[in-house]
Amino acid sequence: MSDLIDKLALLAITPPGWGGVLLDGALATLAISGGAYAVGLVIGLAGALGKLSGIRPLVAGLNLYTTAVRAIPELILIVGLYYAGTDGLNRGLALIGLPPVEINGFMAAVLVLGIVQGAYMTEVLRGAIVAIPLGQVEAAKAVGMAPLLRFRRVVFPALMPNALPGLANLWMSVTKDSALIAVVGYQELALATRIAAGNTKQYFLFFLAAALLYLVITLGSNVVFRFADRHFRRGLPLSA
Repeated sequence: MSDLIDKLALLAITPPGWGGVLLDGALATLAISGGAYAVGLVIGLAGALGKLSGIRPLVAGLNLYTTAVRAIPELILIVGLYYAGTDGLNRGLALIGLPPVEINGFMAAVLVLGIVQGAYMTEVLRGAIVAIPLGQVEAAKAVGMAPLLRFRRVVFPALMPNALPGLANLWMSVTKDSALIAVVGYQELALATRIAAGNTKQYFLFFLAAALLYLVITLGSNVVFRFADRHFRRGLPLSA
């Protein structure tokens, strides 16, 4: 019993417990995931509209982007974009006589994961827009709605019920993909767990604690997306 108490004491928030380190890692995971998700939404919406624009060079470029990102494992993309992107930026700065810069780990993590998320969101949002009955958009055009107003009042409310299940899955995915950022040295929950477990040799305890934290994030996210689903489906038939 005393041995169990000693082990649980390692999860205390304050030193010598490592609970504070795990919680900081969980907050970093949420921050990275939230930032990457927002970047992915912007890229995804622009990509979806670009694919539906009918401009052939733009459509071809977006098809290449979404196909390549979805075909290549996330770990390879993260390492490649992080190191190649940093090297490319510094080479460009050197050409114009500016000193090299060190990329902030947090921003790099957000941008890299955001680019990955953007490819998947492009397809989710494109499919949701295509599923909108054409008559709704034509009716909005007929009454003289400007494109931005038409998107805000007609397209966006109509696409969200179709897109939300896919967007929810992508959020769950990015919270777990954030663990891959550890390979470039940024400390989030997965790396914090490995550090704590390595220092105490209590691998089962800390990986179990990390799993529970990921579960809490998932359950909390489910509540948010369930509320969003009810909000965007208000007024729709239950079978829609």
